[in-house]
Amino acid sequence: MNDFAMQPLSVERREELLATPGFGDVFTDHMVTMRWSAEVGWRDAKVGPLAAMSLHPATMALHYGQTIFEGMKAFWRPNGQRALFRPADHARRFNRSARRLTMPTLPEEQFVAALEALVRIDGGWVPRTRGHSLYLRPFMIAAETGLGLRPAEEYVFAVIGTPARPGSVEPKPMRLWAAPEYIRAAPGGTGAAKCGGNYGGAFVAQQQAVANDCDEVVWLDARERRYVEEAGGCNLFFVESTIDGPRLKTPPLSGTLLAGITRDSILRLAEKLGFRVAEEPITLDEWERGCRDGRIAETFACGTARSIVPVGHVVSADRDWPVGDGTAGPVTSRLRAAMLDIHHGQASDVFGWMRLVDTDADDSPVRIGPIQ
Repeated sequence: MNDFAMQPLSVERREELLATPGFGDVFTDHMVTMRWSAEVGWRDAKVGPLAAMSLHPATMALHYGQTIFEGMKAFWRPNGQRALFRPADHARRFNRSARRLTMPTLPEEQFVAALEALVRIDGGWVPRTRGHSLYLRPFMIAAETGLGLRPAEEYVFAVIGTPARPGSVEPKPMRLWAAPEYIRAAPGGTGAAKCGGNYGGAFVAQQQAVANDCDEVVWLDARERRYVEEAGGCNLFFVESTIDGPRLKTPPLSGTLLAGITRDSILRLAEKLGFRVAEEPITLDEWERGCRDGRIAETFACGTARSIVPVGHVVSADRDWPVGDGTAGPVTSRLRAAMLDIHHGQASDVFGWMRLVDTDADDSPVRIGPIQ
């Protein structure tokens, strides 16, 4: 589906699209935009119809890669309200990415106000089904025209939205491809930033994974090509069986992997549920041995787009092994259910993660407050 609505769709057409939205194929009716220049700072914050962006062929983002983005979600609540998941944390991570790529930061309150503005006017696009959501994509690009090799002096920030649903009620376990000849990031690089180049540079390994009947790539460290870092754009968790009960561990933040908001949420939620957690390195060999001897009972990947997805199998050019019985284990399933309960207001939000958004009852224009 490639509907690109320059004018709001009818309610009937919107509901038809919401029935089977997939991910990133259908977009809401509106977008938020702001502009920044070195002379003025942030200006022209507004909500308008979803529209094409006109770019000069010498737009600096197209040549020097100053592009960053976030991925986050809004959820339907039982009382008809909508709620954003940890928007302030996404704002802070967005600004960390901006600083790494020498781009202007956006005041946290204005980042959140932009998200709220889009959800208010396009609140009807938030799916009402448990596990479904409105995925929001805030992004910023260098908008100056010129080929000088330096940071740009003009930028555009925008937010667009796409309704998203999981492929099934219980996500299908992933098959992961371990390919040590490629790396995602190196120390001192941009691995901890959510920038476009990190993803474009990963596609060659992703194609290799697909060619080997796998869903995503297991990224290893740049120095030794031994330590597990991420799976595609997701963080990884390993559930160990111990005499004291399940123990979760995940690779530590080293500057080469993304500090996932979902990752942090799982660490905190798991402790609340009584599980022990740790941030510890793990090699590919240790992962294989742990799965074969039963010490690692479960593995799951997590991120905004996928939420929590079990890993059922790991494959490389010279070996492969199952994780547990190849299905979602009890810890993975419990964490996923507990996270969904918080998202949809079916459990107490003891962490203060959800930010409620009142949506407009009519189609009157929505505006964002002035940029300071």
